[in-house]
Amino acid sequence: MNKENDLQGVFGRLLPDIGRAVSDAGYHTPSPIQEQAIPALLEGRDMIGCAQTGTGKTAAFSLPILQHLARNRKKPAPGRPRVLVLAPTRELAAQIGESIAKYGRHTQVAHTVVFGGVGQGPQVKAVRRGVDLLIATPGRLLDLMNQGFVDLAGVEIFVLDEADRMLDMGFIHDIRKVIARLPSRRQSLFFSATMEPKVRELAESLVRNPVQVAIEPEKPAVERIVQKVLFVDKGDKDELMAKLMDSRKLERVIIFTQMKHVANKVARKLESSGIAAAAIHGNKSQTARTRALDDFKRGRVRALVATDIAARGIDVDGISHVINYDMPVEPETYVHRIGRTARAGADGDAISFCSAHERDYLRAIERLIRLDIPVDSSHAWHCERSMNASGADARPGPKVRPNRGRTTVGADGRARHSGGQRPARIRSRRDKAARRG
Repeated sequence: MNKENDLQGVFGRLLPDIGRAVSDAGYHTPSPIQEQAIPALLEGRDMIGCAQTGTGKTAAFSLPILQHLARNRKKPAPGRPRVLVLAPTRELAAQIGESIAKYGRHTQVAHTVVFGGVGQGPQVKAVRRGVDLLIATPGRLLDLMNQGFVDLAGVEIFVLDEADRMLDMGFIHDIRKVIARLPSRRQSLFFSATMEPKVRELAESLVRNPVQVAIEPEKPAVERIVQKVLFVDKGDKDELMAKLMDSRKLERVIIFTQMKHVANKVARKLESSGIAAAAIHGNKSQTARTRALDDFKRGRVRALVATDIAARGIDVDGISHVINYDMPVEPETYVHRIGRTARAGADGDAISFCSAHERDYLRAIERLIRLDIPVDSSHAWHCERSMNASGADARPGPKVRPNRGRTTVGADGRARHSGGQRPARIRSRRDKAARRG
């Protein structure tokens, strides 16, 4: 499909001001999900969409929403949005906001984004001025609703994006509280990367007579990505990383670590070697995370060092390399990580560091993708012990825990603790922060 004949196709059904913004953004051919979703959404149908980040999903729902609002102009009422988009993370909410701004630039549609981790003052001020469209994370939205700043009674279209991640992050109760405050007459759009039974159950509770769209994820993960594994002793990873980054072929790189403190350490090591790097993870302030992502997008930073949770939902074009500084615990995570490169038909490279205690993780990955990842043993830190590790040597060792004494449950059902240190609280600060959005 070329630019000219699509002007009479899916994009040709958009209002001229919205179509012009799409063209200005350089998009002339709709993606499969856009072809399937946009016509049905323009007709006001509910939808269940199974699609991952990077498929064009955000434009698939944003364009019909902008069209609805532009065609049915009303003066925005303070605190009463007409459209609500619920997203699991700050980064994803911000990216959806950027898309709305890009595609709605020639319209008078007013929107704002609200999320936790920053002061609520500017967000409250924006909502009070009145917005047509509100993009929010669950925790901050509920906070503003409970304080009386947001009223959902006027919502005409509701979008629940990345529902599977919502459930994984423990937001199910928050979602149900939000849904309970929505009017029953509305258009509902539900998107998820997977459709497990619990996700399907939530979807069917939201929609009426929905159109169902399922987009198979592209398969760059194995087919268009040059993969290799470098066996290395754990203590040599930093030097190996610095050496790899000496090559200018590594233009825009995401480096994955398992732990937040490791992400900080790797970023510091790269900076000390003269390589522009930034870390992004849950302990970073929202301002720092936004700045790091913006610097990465603009090319001011070559390497973005990220944990998996912080990186989810980040969709950046032109990533030349993905480096697994730590092997992921779950083999499926490997596929998601390396899929960050080789987007939009481009080629990409994925490099994995594997130490002895990560050897079984690599074996699980190779079983999942049904491929033996080629080994590069030409580097100066190649470690035969890591390559040949098996049994207990190929698995992370048990962590030695401090003496925490004994916890017993009495006849009254209450827990009692004796000896050692007091047990940690069940809910960590990180879990609380996640629930705040």
